[in-house]
Amino acid sequence: MDKIIECIPNFSEGRDKEKLEKILDEIRKQEGVKLLDYSMDKDHNRSVVTFVGDPESVIQAAFNSCKKATELIDLRNHKGEHPRMGATDVIPLVPIKNVTMQECIEYSQKLAKRIGEELNIPVFLYEKSATSPQREDLSNIRKGEFEGMFEKLKQQEWKPDFGPQIPHETAGVTAVGARMPLIAFNVNLGTNDIEIAKKIAKAVRGKSGGFKYCKALGFELKERNIVQVSMNMVDYTKTPLYRVFQVIENEANRYGVNVIGSEIVGLVPMNALADVAEYFLKVENFSYDQILENRIYGD
Repeated sequence: MDKIIECIPNFSEGRDKEKLEKILDEIRKQEGVKLLDYSMDKDHNRSVVTFVGDPESVIQAAFNSCKKATELIDLRNHKGEHPRMGATDVIPLVPIKNVTMQECIEYSQKLAKRIGEELNIPVFLYEKSATSPQREDLSNIRKGEFEGMFEKLKQQEWKPDFGPQIPHETAGVTAVGARMPLIAFNVNLGTNDIEIAKKIAKAVRGKSGGFKYCKALGFELKERNIVQVSMNMVDYTKTPLYRVFQVIENEANRYGVNVIGSEIVGLVPMNALADVAEYFLKVENFSYDQILENRIYGD
């Protein structure tokens, strides 16, 4: 049986298409993998890339793209809305077919070791691969960002899992880990008041009393003169998109602000969108077997 894993590296470059293309070429030329999607965000100054393939090929493509990003991206000159600590900020691995989570953890360890030893970049294992509870949440690791890592890594509790105990001069620090499928879901508000976005993000964020499987921050989209509630939905089966969307809409109404749109960054499981359709259309007795693609391609 063919084993398939998904890799979704985040690179700290969202404005220079030529640089990103050189990074993507390292993935495209790797046999055994398929580049599925990528998106650039100028305000966040960040790109999210998605590819799949057999585990060994995916690990090689991830390493090669990280190496190229290290050559091209200098975080000393990097500014953007999204928090970041590395040129290759994070590399998640997701089991897709005939692969267990434990196997994905082992693949993440193999990749992290190579990045640390061969590229001289400190690497933290996170999510399911984490070596301590405080490292499970990526935001804990990333706190302080690139500029704060030089002091942070001097603390014994923040000694990297692999690589040196000092950030790479230009490429910073990278996180690698195995995790469940994640949906990057953003909701745009019809205002440029960042405080409103931050208050709404706090209302839905799990760590501040909101939804357990939602991570959220408020950002400015300066090119559009609006603000955004930017979220990572870490388990859509337990915290569905429609539930969070409705709360954001209700909270925005409190401030006299409209939701003017939403976006999904990267790829999304079909059933996550089916949940939304079922809820808002009030479909009775709906079954996922009624989705045409599920019947055609389902195992």
